[in-house]
Amino acid sequence: MGNWVVNEGLSIFVILVWLGLNAFLFWWYYKVYDVPVKFYYSRELLGSALAWARAPAACLNFNCLLILLPVCRNLLSFLRGSSACCSTRIRRQLDRNLTFHKMVAWMIALHTAIHTVAHLFNVERCVEARVEAKGTIQAALSDLGDKPNESYLNFVRKNFPNPEGGLYVAFTYLAGLSGVIITLALILIITSSTKTIRRSYFEVFWYTHHLFVIFFIGLVIHGAGRIVRGQTAESLKVHDPKICAKNFTQWGKISSCPVPQFAGNPPMTWKWVVVPMILYFFERLVRFWRSQQKVVITKVVNHPFKTFELQMMKKGFKMEVGQYIFVQCPTVSHLEWHPFTLTSAPEEDYFSIHIRIVGDWTEGLSSACGCDKQEFQEAWKLPKILVDGPFGTASEDVFSYETVMLVGAGIGVTPFASVLKSVWYKYCNDATNLRLKKIYFYWLCRDTHAFEWFADLLQSLENQMQERDNAEFLSYNIYLTGWDESQATHFTVHHDEEKDVITGLKQKTLYGRPNWENEFKTIASQHSSSRVGVFLCGPEALAETLNKQCINNSAADPRGVHFIFNKENF
Repeated sequence: MGNWVVNEGLSIFVILVWLGLNAFLFWWYYKVYDVPVKFYYSRELLGSALAWARAPAACLNFNCLLILLPVCRNLLSFLRGSSACCSTRIRRQLDRNLTFHKMVAWMIALHTAIHTVAHLFNVERCVEARVEAKGTIQAALSDLGDKPNESYLNFVRKNFPNPEGGLYVAFTYLAGLSGVIITLALILIITSSTKTIRRSYFEVFWYTHHLFVIFFIGLVIHGAGRIVRGQTAESLKVHDPKICAKNFTQWGKISSCPVPQFAGNPPMTWKWVVVPMILYFFERLVRFWRSQQKVVITKVVNHPFKTFELQMMKKGFKMEVGQYIFVQCPTVSHLEWHPFTLTSAPEEDYFSIHIRIVGDWTEGLSSACGCDKQEFQEAWKLPKILVDGPFGTASEDVFSYETVMLVGAGIGVTPFASVLKSVWYKYCNDATNLRLKKIYFYWLCRDTHAFEWFADLLQSLENQMQERDNAEFLSYNIYLTGWDESQATHFTVHHDEEKDVITGLKQKTLYGRPNWENEFKTIASQHSSSRVGVFLCGPEALAETLNKQCINNSAADPRGVHFIFNKENF
């Protein structure tokens, strides 16, 4: 249990607090509508569905307050960079912003479903009370408002039977129509956010996600119709519903039971969401202003494995290792922004990204940059590029540890290119103040060509560390996870050569996948009283494996070794 707390404690604490607040709000607002005498007649008309509709509505307001905060990237980057308000543990929670965003979205979906189902029962009972419930208290309550000086309780004012009555409410009332619209928007947003859609049809995900604007507008105006009504305080002074409910046929005829008066609840949602909406509005303003600053493409480099590199310059651009930017190319699309990890180091006078061609947008950008042409591309022919960022990630904390494990899978090696370049520059200048003393670098790739563009950097580092008599500083392991029979024969023939046949490095390429349990145990034995930062940019399955190993191999004793897991999310 101690190891689990070290690695995931604060995250679990945040989740438990969030779940606890949801549970408390649900319970509190359920009681607000299920107990007070103010809603006695509302409950007579609607039954328990009233409380079942209002309790999830409160939770919806709370979660809609939270949903925008994790995607305010400039705010999160500011908090990450402020040591005064963010310790390392808190920064690690900020790195889980998208995970929390998804959890809140699913909670919104859950409460939307409960709220919608409860209101379907409410509408059905209101329509039936208006049409069919003759001679009952429900009919008496529904008839209120038909005469002068009366206020209504039943918001259904037309005598349409179901299902026509339900459809009439859904498409002619503000609450009904806005509810239908925001529910459809939510369904489209969530269904298009699945991993399959995001990876294969990013444009669908991108465009439908912007339905959140319609969702929030509909959410704010949803309660403006005030269809949830309760007895007024003045009426309660002269009309006790617990007594007068038994004499509903005598309302207005006896002095102790005058006709009850009702009023709608004022809309409350805007009070919950106005602050995050304003924050997000300014977030978008900052992004727009920053994206309009001129970006110059200084170099386009074609790399193997359908990968190309853009080197760019922008006035006032400052970055840290492992950060990422959002890129738009109007030549390809005027609306789409795509995230890319920076592969350059802060010490370089340009910033760069490596892009793998895996879809329509990246293929369009590749063509616009002339990557499909053999001849030299003139600078003036290069497309206009808009850049928003940089934004902080977990990799920024690499230099906070004395020992780190960097694990990249495929193109996921890009944030560590920035880290290793920065290390190289620091060693070229003055590494005496460098807290980082040992790097264990792992790169897993399924194709031999993918290694080529990164091998030069590793070779430079390898030579630099040997010249400085510090070859032990960087321990790297490159794993080839896919090969055919002819390649295997070639590897076997050249295995005894001084340099590796694939990378040209002295460190030989390994075949297959790492035995992570052995790797962690070996590192734990060599750094028995250290905090080891484990940084991953790769798939979820590998993240689960590494996180489990971090937990299992961390010591229960606070003075022992502790593996701290960090994963890139953007």
